[in-house]
Amino acid sequence: MIRVLSVASECTPLVKTGGLADVVGALPAALAGVGVRMRVLLPGYPAVMAALEGARRVLRLDDLFGGPATVVEGRAAGLDLVAIDAPHLYARPGNPYLGPDGRDWPDNPERFAALSWVGAMIGARGLDGWRPHVLHGHDWQAGLMTEYLPGLGGGPRTVLTIHNIAFNGPADPARIGALRLDPWRFHAEGYEFWGAVSALKAGLMGADALTTVSPTYAEELMTPQFGMGLDGVMRHRRHALTGILNGIDEDAWNPAADPAIIPYRDPAGKAAARAALRAEMGLPEAPGPLSVVISRMTHQKGLDLLLEVLDDLTAMGGQLAVLGSGDPGLEQAFRDAARAPGVAVRIGYDEGLSHRMIAGGDAILVPSRFEPCGLTQLYGLRYGTVPVVALTGGLADTVINASPAALARGVATGIQFAPVTAGALRGALARLGGLYADRETWSRLQRNAMAQPVGWAASARAYRDLYAQLTGPG
Repeated sequence: MIRVLSVASECTPLVKTGGLADVVGALPAALAGVGVRMRVLLPGYPAVMAALEGARRVLRLDDLFGGPATVVEGRAAGLDLVAIDAPHLYARPGNPYLGPDGRDWPDNPERFAALSWVGAMIGARGLDGWRPHVLHGHDWQAGLMTEYLPGLGGGPRTVLTIHNIAFNGPADPARIGALRLDPWRFHAEGYEFWGAVSALKAGLMGADALTTVSPTYAEELMTPQFGMGLDGVMRHRRHALTGILNGIDEDAWNPAADPAIIPYRDPAGKAAARAALRAEMGLPEAPGPLSVVISRMTHQKGLDLLLEVLDDLTAMGGQLAVLGSGDPGLEQAFRDAARAPGVAVRIGYDEGLSHRMIAGGDAILVPSRFEPCGLTQLYGLRYGTVPVVALTGGLADTVINASPAALARGVATGIQFAPVTAGALRGALARLGGLYADRETWSRLQRNAMAQPVGWAASARAYRDLYAQLTGPG
């Protein structure tokens, strides 16, 4: 049995801002069936501490980046958890990264350095008799583990997964001492990035293996267009990099048993779910497809492009239902758009509504400028909600475009478009309308989508094989 400590800043269902949490929450169960025992180390946010069952203290730290802390272990949501109970760092309301003003907490570098420090300490010294074979960190919040391990006596092999390279965890070099970093490592082969400390750069340079969440994104990261200034680092470490597709929790997202929706077992059940969604969102009957968007509202997600083509969508008899939050300008733009017939918008996060939208939508739109993997298109496939996606990252890896050849062979599962422009998206929506009007072809497309593997089985084996390769025989 390979023992792994997964170190992350969020985890479904305890705390979530994006797809990172879904992956961290799903991996332990997925890996349990292939010979991997995974524990998850999380910051002790209020929601995490409240959820812990049978919590017991296993370590006390007198000074963890500005105050005392206790490391506790227990169970929550079916997971084996280790939590850092450090009220001076984590006992804050709301979003784990942002204050009430919507800005990053000023001490985020120390807050997540503490996460990396405790992860490295457990890797180097064990925890109450348990010691991992592999430390598996996620994104910049766990990136400093490889910097701390040598000073703590060394430790196990390390993996860093890049969920989104756009966030690199910068800090002013004046904080090097406060972050307990070796000042002699502040250079291009260490954690220096354009004159700043970068927690992600540290992990990219120091981890034994790097993974990202789709094969195409792994290739994209080595290009200036997608590498966010770190493309040279990624090319330097290309032999350590593997793209492993994310999966979804097929029990949580199960159209045959989802308690959040009117159950259905095949595309014929779409009618009831669609009618219920229209009623809930205040949309009338319409002849065209009901498209849904469930997304953070950011430039990355390409939702500004969707605003440009809304008139084209509604002109063909289509409708749009949107759930999301993020950039205030985009939020307001979608509120304004909802004044038009055929468009409904809910600003915020609502897990139950997201299930009902995936179930009731005919198509799910994902016009991202870049997308490491993406999960909403996988939910769409599972529910026969046809994905319309940009040709990038994991979207390219998970959707089979409805080209004439793919349609003729009966293998298409969705619609891809490129380049990521309003004009190309407009063309994709026109294709959507044409396919929807051909009921036989549309039904086949839905059934193909629902038959597409979207779970964790293959990816869990890939992670297990990577861990085994790192740890060697025995």
